[in-house]
Order: sequence, then structure tokens, then C-alpha cells
Amino acid sequence: MSETIEIKHLDKRVASRYLKKGKLDEKDYERHLKALPDLSDQAIPVESEFEDLDEE
Repeated sequence: MSETIEIKHLDKRVASRYLKKGKLDEKDYERHLKALPDLSDQAIPVESEFEDLDEE
């Protein structure tokens, strides 16, 4: 399956589903992940607060 991987198959939230169905080749997917650049040095911290809606 080493042709171009469809972008919709690369979303990590659904990739496992496509891997199980055989629509995404595991080796191609791993190769894609390893080819991604490390952008961790560009990350910024994000603060968030959760509002408890039960208190209202």
C-alpha cells in the first residue's frame, strides 16, 4: 500500500480504526509519523479553567 496516504487516514483519532480495517498500512503510517518534524520547541503553554456547571 505504499502509495500516497489519504490525509483523512492520518488523524490520530481515527488512524487505529483505518489500520484495523486495512485501509491504512501500519508501516506507511509509522514512516509518516517518523518523518514529521519535531515542533515541540515552538509549543506554548496553555492555561485553562473548567467551569462547574452543576454549581449554578
